[in-house]
Amino acid sequence: MPSTALQVILKERSGRNQCYDEALAEGVLPLRMMQIPAGTFLMGSPKDEPERHAERESPQHEVTISQFFMAKYPVTQAQWRIVAAMEKVNRKLNPDPSQFKGDLRPVEQVSWEDAVEFCDRLTVHTNRQYRLPSEAEWEYACRAGTTTPFHFGETLTTDIANYRGTDDESLGGSGSYGDGPKGKYREATTTVDHFGIANAFGLCDMHGNVWEWCADYWHQNYDGAPTDGSAWIQGSNSSQRVLRGGSWGNGPRYGRSACRGSSNPGDRYSSYGFRVVCTALRKQATAPNALTFGVMGGGVMLAGTGQTIGDGEALTFGVMGGGVMGGGFTGWKLGN
Repeated sequence: MPSTALQVILKERSGRNQCYDEALAEGVLPLRMMQIPAGTFLMGSPKDEPERHAERESPQHEVTISQFFMAKYPVTQAQWRIVAAMEKVNRKLNPDPSQFKGDLRPVEQVSWEDAVEFCDRLTVHTNRQYRLPSEAEWEYACRAGTTTPFHFGETLTTDIANYRGTDDESLGGSGSYGDGPKGKYREATTTVDHFGIANAFGLCDMHGNVWEWCADYWHQNYDGAPTDGSAWIQGSNSSQRVLRGGSWGNGPRYGRSACRGSSNPGDRYSSYGFRVVCTALRKQATAPNALTFGVMGGGVMLAGTGQTIGDGEALTFGVMGGGVMGGGFTGWKLGN
């Protein structure tokens, strides 16, 4: 944990978050999908935020988000290999594209098109709708109720995120942000669980490590942006897609919650990765005697069993007989 002298305040998180695990293969870290609650937030950066990209991050606007699930971590190389071996939907996938090797490192050197194919294959395999997050969903999940430049607070250090913590003389970029210190430049990705610190929604690596692809086409600013959290694909530059979060090779200003990047959908760089989202759980009448569950007192209760699964305990789902099975019950499935 970072020293208090670093002037970074890590707020105590009250309670834990509901989630489920999407198991891919034995011995491979499952996709832990964190429940992101519905809510409304102010998207974009305020005019007094240091080092903001004024045009790209304006105007600030209110967006209402529906509940969804987001992966706790960026997709790892081990997870990528499993899905890359599944039957093709639209395009081939390189099973080992990354420059910095390691099963628990994020997959990188994957394009937007590759990421969409990954989601499509996962959807077919699980019978649940996986996709890239919209840009609004990504920022909402990253902020997790905060309004500061980072979900950690007013600044960032390389003790809690992987970014370039040294000055970049060639581009004139600073290794520090605000009143924060300079730090390390690792010159590579780190494993997705390296820092062991999550935001209030239970998400890790939202600042730095790899830029994360979003579903949206690129728009230069937020004039006319949707306010319902949907991906913005109308009236745009269709040759560019949105990236969020900054990376191991960028200074801290690029890791801010509001910072936006763009690239061609076919580009593959060692700083480009992604994480997946899935829509909310919905009830499905699959069998006359199906058990159901619902949130009660911060936990999940399995109706008719007397068994309670507490906050933060994962439910592992598998497709069975057209429904979804988890913890010995059926009757719920993931929606659109």
